[in-house]
Amino acid sequence: MDSQLLLLFVFLIPVIFLLLIKHRKKSTASQARRLPPGPRRLPLIGNLHKLSDGGLPHHVLERLAAKYGDLMFLQLGSVSTLVVSSSHMAREIFKTHDLIFSGRPALYIPKKLSYDCVNLTFAPYGDYWREVRKIVIFELLSAKRVQMFQSVRDEEVGLMLESIAYSKGPVNISELTLVLANNVVSRSAFGRKYDDGGEIGKSRIHELLEETRTLLGGYCVSDFLPWLSWLNKFNGLDQKLEKCFKGLDNLYDRVIEEHLDPKRPKPEHEDLVDVLLRVQNDPSQTIALANDQIKGVLTDMFIAGTDTTSATLVWTMAELIRNPRILRKAQDEVREVLKGKRKVEETDLSELVYLKLVLKESFRLHPPAPLLLPRETLESCTIEGYEIPANTMVFVLAKMVGSDPKCWENPKEFLPERFMDSSVDYKGNHFELLPFGAGRRGCPGMNFAAKLIELALANLLYCFDWELPHRVRREDVDMEEAAGLTVAKKVPLFLAARPAYP
Repeated sequence: MDSQLLLLFVFLIPVIFLLLIKHRKKSTASQARRLPPGPRRLPLIGNLHKLSDGGLPHHVLERLAAKYGDLMFLQLGSVSTLVVSSSHMAREIFKTHDLIFSGRPALYIPKKLSYDCVNLTFAPYGDYWREVRKIVIFELLSAKRVQMFQSVRDEEVGLMLESIAYSKGPVNISELTLVLANNVVSRSAFGRKYDDGGEIGKSRIHELLEETRTLLGGYCVSDFLPWLSWLNKFNGLDQKLEKCFKGLDNLYDRVIEEHLDPKRPKPEHEDLVDVLLRVQNDPSQTIALANDQIKGVLTDMFIAGTDTTSATLVWTMAELIRNPRILRKAQDEVREVLKGKRKVEETDLSELVYLKLVLKESFRLHPPAPLLLPRETLESCTIEGYEIPANTMVFVLAKMVGSDPKCWENPKEFLPERFMDSSVDYKGNHFELLPFGAGRRGCPGMNFAAKLIELALANLLYCFDWELPHRVRREDVDMEEAAGLTVAKKVPLFLAARPAYP
């Protein structure tokens, strides 16, 4: 053993020496360019050690950005990285240079879960991505298609309300909204719910969502130091990743098999799998969709559509219970508009002005993905006199943008009235508020999610009066964030519900 270690050490000495020389040359070349400011870099690992300073990834980057500025350069191992944290710089990225910043890095974990980056979210920018985007936007998430699933949203919200009405003791809002979002997405995408205790039961669906969210929200050292990818076999990552992938793959196989069954009853409306299978068999399509590509697109719908909806509803209810004046004002509005109806319908939502302000403020303080999905520069460019190299990974801190003191007065305060006379929205047209991103790679499922969030929140406020459980004070509500690509509330939110009407 000692002789093997000695041989390994002897072998590593020239490797380390060569890497140090390469790093010195790269560092000298970097100094010749005017890169954005950032912390001092160490040999080989650059600033990678900063990510282990403690806290969630976006918290670490927020602390660094507060020190080095709203356009910050990091060298994470071998990867040049740009961190954007202000509205002004976001505008430069998403508007002035959107095409250049439309790439997507091929990261280790997303690559596996997205079937080698064939889904819309993680596909590299190019012809394939453009064609898949057309299919998703025009076939899956068009206004007509979203409207088609109105009855699904209405029925599932109704079931949620019944569940609350029959509950004994405080209601687990975190669990309740996750079930709601999962059921709506499952019925819209797959044609039915998969919480019936079969092979894929409710608990397993939730486990898959939790596992996927946790995996996608973490860092993988091999993304920044590719020569250490072998570590993934020994630190348990590959095993966790394979287990999660097989769970999702088995679900998709089951769903596709059911849809191809000639004995399957003809549905009233095509679900999203029906649409994708129809597109797969359409010879006029520019690209031919294989089953793995269909599964990749389903991953977008299943993961993104469930987590973001649930997280937004939980954060919004948590803020409302901590701000009784705002809660009462939102309830007064919805109850005045409804005037004794049994529950809120989607046709009523356009009249709920203050409710929409509440949601905007919730998106501002609690964007579902506070660290937007990373982008990658397709070529070099110059921003504010700084050179941004090609193939630079780009992080946009959506939460920090939403708290930019240059744009928002008292940015840490939950105050929906700030939007009263403001045209700012969350649809990617205003760079002060970017919960769904913007530009070419903005989230195409925004309208699908927003419809369900508005309907669910309006009904929660209309049908029930909400209080904290006995002996829990408003200031005791834990607002700590959980790890994940979509950042949920770490401690589940329990609230006591009292029916507002007999």
